[in-house]
Amino acid sequence: MKNPKDYYLTTAITYTSGKPHIGNTYEIILADAIARSKRQEGYNVYFQTGTDEHGQKIELKAQEAGIPPKQFVDEKAAVVKNIWDLMDSSYDKFMRTTDEYHIKQVQKIFKKLYDQGDIYLGHYEGKYCTACESFFTESQLVDGKCPDCGGPVHDAKEEAYFFKLSKYADRLIQHIENHPEFIQPVSRKNEMMNNFLKPGLQDLCVSRTTFTWSIPVDFDPKHVVYVWIDALTNYITGLGYDVDGNHGELYKRYWPADLHLIGKDIVRFHTIYWPIMLMALDIPLPKQVFGHPWLLQGESKMSKSKGNVIYADDLVQIFGVDAVRYYVLHEIPYDNDGSITWDLLVERINSDLANILGNLVNRTIAMTNKYFDGVVTNPEVYEEVDDELKQIALAMPKKVQDLMDEFKASKALDEIFVLLRRTNKYIDDTMPWALAKETDKQERLATVLYNLIEAIRFAAIALEPFMPSTSTKILDQIHTDLRDFKDLSTFGLYPVGNKVTDKPQQLFARLDPKEVEKKVEALQPKKQEQKEDENQITIDDFAKIELTVGTVEKCEKHPDADKLLISQINIGKEVRQIVSGIADFYSPEDMIGKKVIVVSNLKPAVLRGVESQGMILAGSKKKLLELVSVESLPNGTKIK
Repeated sequence: MKNPKDYYLTTAITYTSGKPHIGNTYEIILADAIARSKRQEGYNVYFQTGTDEHGQKIELKAQEAGIPPKQFVDEKAAVVKNIWDLMDSSYDKFMRTTDEYHIKQVQKIFKKLYDQGDIYLGHYEGKYCTACESFFTESQLVDGKCPDCGGPVHDAKEEAYFFKLSKYADRLIQHIENHPEFIQPVSRKNEMMNNFLKPGLQDLCVSRTTFTWSIPVDFDPKHVVYVWIDALTNYITGLGYDVDGNHGELYKRYWPADLHLIGKDIVRFHTIYWPIMLMALDIPLPKQVFGHPWLLQGESKMSKSKGNVIYADDLVQIFGVDAVRYYVLHEIPYDNDGSITWDLLVERINSDLANILGNLVNRTIAMTNKYFDGVVTNPEVYEEVDDELKQIALAMPKKVQDLMDEFKASKALDEIFVLLRRTNKYIDDTMPWALAKETDKQERLATVLYNLIEAIRFAAIALEPFMPSTSTKILDQIHTDLRDFKDLSTFGLYPVGNKVTDKPQQLFARLDPKEVEKKVEALQPKKQEQKEDENQITIDDFAKIELTVGTVEKCEKHPDADKLLISQINIGKEVRQIVSGIADFYSPEDMIGKKVIVVSNLKPAVLRGVESQGMILAGSKKKLLELVSVESLPNGTKIK
């Protein structure tokens, strides 16, 4: 039986196709805050993260880079780990799916499922998304696009092994209904039940034959293990799970996982595919899967193709680690997307971190040094105004822990800042500078400063999961060893006679938006160097372009533009009207009957009052222009 004080927390493993942006990095920061909070509560936390390193996309990217796939993923995994370390994340294991132990166990898992009849050989035919490495049926597409990433799909057919999801669907539905906490937030649970489970599950394709960079199916080497069995099983192989029962001590101690923390876009894989795999292996299911929201750049999802990506290391270079941690944890609500911009960062850092937190600590220490040579005493000359400060301080720790137990980091931070704001108001209410001028008020002044130091101690300890470095700096400056969460049970534990630092360190300086703007602009040359091959496209970029063979059935001159021709082109399932600037080279009569290649998924545009529903491919040089054409391919044929 698992010890109730052992807590196993995982993040999704990061795909090693490129550098993670701040939206990706949010997950490791949130996971770290949860792990640290659990440790404060007295849990023995095991925190696992890592990288997902197989698949067709990586194979293609390695080819583009001209290096072997293993070298490619080694480099990308190092980038991911460096960013996780930069953000002060306290993980216990950085898992990689190219680890030898993982590879062997995945092969054994695949064979076990095959031997017991849960995996069978068949053929798959459907719409395939290269970016997601997923097959979809026509009905699953959204506006003809991939339902997961919104990218293009293409027809594909191949021999494949399939996993019998349908065999376990009723059992999974029953588990979810009996364990309402299993999928969080509730909106994600409703989506999984209503959109996937209740309509009926199709068996899952779990092998591929069209690429090689993955784990080979050892009993059928022309197949490699499909990404989801490979990636999802990291949560058990990383602990030392063994198919033959010779489990490592970590697996025996920490499984089942207490929490899988993942992005909302991969909830389906973690709450349908993964628990069914575990059922088939006769392994207990994780206790909870939380699909967190996204961090948007302004109002848009971050995307390299959109050019709106912000990276954690760039943010840290300007604002520091804890300021970035604070911002992303505070600005993303429990179940709604958050937003990040450079301006919002400056505003939040100035208002919360510089004004409320940093200024409070700085002036409290400064007053203690000025009035009492840094020595903290407590003559216990109380007044009614002290009671509210103490009550807020004493109530805060439980509120924070209760909220963190629900993964509501933003609201937990708000509770800490309720205390910090009240502590600042306490200074205004008690006016230590006025007390200092009256000789008979010195004991009251000492009591006020003691209460301020103690309130700061409370806040600093509570801040540790969110801003670990800042927490340590504050507690170091007030010179206290009382740093555990259990030390917040009583207001007044700070030792009388302690001496605060004589040189308070500024925690957060106010930022000048114009100076920050200059620093952001200074990053741009560096980014341009990183994009020296920006005119090159990847195979995924090319896959977005739909090139279709068509025949020009009608053509006429544009009534209001001498250089434009209006062509009616049969591309198989439909006739497209396309406006082209080729009248100087082709007459309408020349065009009729020509077989041309059409960019058929180009967004329609109006040219001189006439809608154009695509583009004809042509080559030009100086004063020559020639249409790209084919001879015998039928209309509607896709060019690849």
